[in-house]
Amino acid sequence: MKNRILILGAYGMLGHALQNIFPEAILKGHDLDITDERAIKGFIEDLHPSIVINAAGYTNVDGCEENQKLAFAVNGESLQYISCACNEVNAILIHYSTDYIFDGSKKEYVETDIPHPINIYGKSKSLGEKNIIKNIENYRIIRTSGLFGEHGKNFVDTILTLSTQLPEVKVVNDQTTKPTYTIDLAKKTLEIISLNSGIYHITNDGICTWYDFASNLIPNTVPCLAAEFPRRAKRPHYSALTNTKTTQLRHWKLALNEYLMNKKTYITGRPR
Repeated sequence: MKNRILILGAYGMLGHALQNIFPEAILKGHDLDITDERAIKGFIEDLHPSIVINAAGYTNVDGCEENQKLAFAVNGESLQYISCACNEVNAILIHYSTDYIFDGSKKEYVETDIPHPINIYGKSKSLGEKNIIKNIENYRIIRTSGLFGEHGKNFVDTILTLSTQLPEVKVVNDQTTKPTYTIDLAKKTLEIISLNSGIYHITNDGICTWYDFASNLIPNTVPCLAAEFPRRAKRPHYSALTNTKTTQLRHWKLALNEYLMNKKTYITGRPR
């Protein structure tokens, strides 16, 4: 009872990785609506967990522009309910946020930088952070970026698929990121639980453009500018998260190689 852990969003890409790190956790996915204040508060207060890990979220960046009400409900308002419930039962709240809460006016961002989102996804995630900080003291907000891993749609799998369908795959070379392997992030979460309350920037080491990332996957990628492929949501040109509070994760290329080996994916001519 004293060590009861609840994972929300347990069946998404990050949620599956967290299951491996917390095998005895209670798992909740779509069977618990985090936007239903009465349902989420009642469940947490009845369960009385010691740790709540919230890996749930609406992460379709362009979709958030079209479904703004849903984006703010899932990514923002639900954290009001979750954080209040955690505070009532004295549970630690672990929550994942994003590099997209920043506008890209700096090349790298530290934990104390002030959010200034430029799209609905970033604005909704920023609201979630504010609701946590307002309602509970014992929290860990983990900002991350460029997630890839099993059990979910991600950039790596998309690029690998496109490579087999197109003679050339155009990928933007004027937006930077720090790719992050869900397995590494999940392992780091276990460590962060024991650290002080606050905000943490956790990504795999190494900054790259999305084109650089793709070039380590396939031989037939070509660079392009973001302006050539306008999308509904504006993206920051720079959004690298700098970790100033804890040890660094391994380089993203090492994590990527492990992910590909685990998938048994072998691309002839893939750069090393």
